[in-house]
Amino acid sequence: MLNIRTVTVIGVTGTMGANIAGIFASFGNAKVYCLGRDLEKVRKTIPRIVQSVRADAIAKNLIPADFSMLETCVAESDLVFESAREDMAVKKEIAARVGRVLQPHAISGTGSSGLSITEIAECYPAEKRGRFFGIHLFNPPYMLPLCELTGTKYTEPGTKASLKAYLRDKLIRVVVEVRDSPAFMANRIGFQFINEALRCADQYRDNGGIDYIDALLGPFTGRAMAPLMTSDFVGLDIHLAIVDNLYENTRDYARETFLLPGFAQGLIDTGRLGRKSGGGLYQQVKYENGFRRLTVYDIKSGLYRDVIPYVFPFADKMKRCLQEGDYAEAFRHLVNNSSQEAEICLSFLLKYILYSLYVAREVGDSTGAADDVMAMGFNWCPPLALYEALSTAADVPALIRDRLPEIWEASDAAALLSDIPPSQYDYRRYFKSGRLTK
Repeated sequence: MLNIRTVTVIGVTGTMGANIAGIFASFGNAKVYCLGRDLEKVRKTIPRIVQSVRADAIAKNLIPADFSMLETCVAESDLVFESAREDMAVKKEIAARVGRVLQPHAISGTGSSGLSITEIAECYPAEKRGRFFGIHLFNPPYMLPLCELTGTKYTEPGTKASLKAYLRDKLIRVVVEVRDSPAFMANRIGFQFINEALRCADQYRDNGGIDYIDALLGPFTGRAMAPLMTSDFVGLDIHLAIVDNLYENTRDYARETFLLPGFAQGLIDTGRLGRKSGGGLYQQVKYENGFRRLTVYDIKSGLYRDVIPYVFPFADKMKRCLQEGDYAEAFRHLVNNSSQEAEICLSFLLKYILYSLYVAREVGDSTGAADDVMAMGFNWCPPLALYEALSTAADVPALIRDRLPEIWEASDAAALLSDIPPSQYDYRRYFKSGRLTK
């Protein structure tokens, strides 16, 4: 295994940079140069890094540094991890600086969520490109262990194998190798679902919009966090960067679903980016007495209002069955209900299965990789497990063919569904009854 004793993390004042520095310092037991543009801000970030892995003992491993110290830190490091903002020009500038002083034995990588790894690698001297990788971890990495590992045409196979073993055995990551493709696998699948939910919220603005769609796609459908709340957690600016990249650089049957709706662009333009900015799709109002009130952006009025406790009869029937452990009956209530809400919910789940299989074939090395990335990167019921869940109530290929005929043809669904392997995940752990409305 690689002997990684010293690491430099560039961009440590960002959420992901800070959390990843904590992983290297705790799981990896490495000395970590925590590098940012403002040294004082880096110093103030150190307690947050410690808290992210709940290990006070790592504080001694965390060394604050700023960009004036980059060359010194990199020259001492066995591994350099860049976690700068998702901007190709910024990442290329950093790569060029790192490449000039990186030691011949050292490995470097970017935490990019989907930019071209090959393009960044080409900023390095030719002899160092084979040791540069995409190392995409998920937020928060302490809770979500997925790592998408991406090589390039320059990759040294032995170095890649050693890095994969280090990530798996030392940093305790679930490592999935993916091709150098826009947004890789997990974000391509996940943000297709999330952005289509955002577009659906716009379409159903008269029914409530954002919280209406989230109420249809919550824990009882196999997600720990509803999709639009997830976008708010990630940040609408990050969401936009991911879906713009996918719209510009992919040409699959779901391409149009990556277009951001106008109301979301308006929120971004006015600085309402989500949880990190104090409000976005949702906004939590805090009162002096400590009371907190969750509000949601109403697309129709352009104002924030209280979240509505929607009552969907099909959902309540599902939740009661889930409470009783009767999963097949829960899914029968979904499949056999003809209400608008049940049909929206089911169509999202069927499209999720199909698009996951499509992307796994294009980007991964196996169909099962789609299960790993969605379970370990998003904490969603993985697609093969969801296929098994719905199969307890209906013939899934027939459902897709009947309910989504255009997508059936466009995606070559018959071929995708012709040989579905069993899932390694138990779907029952992902479906939670949550709050009953009556």
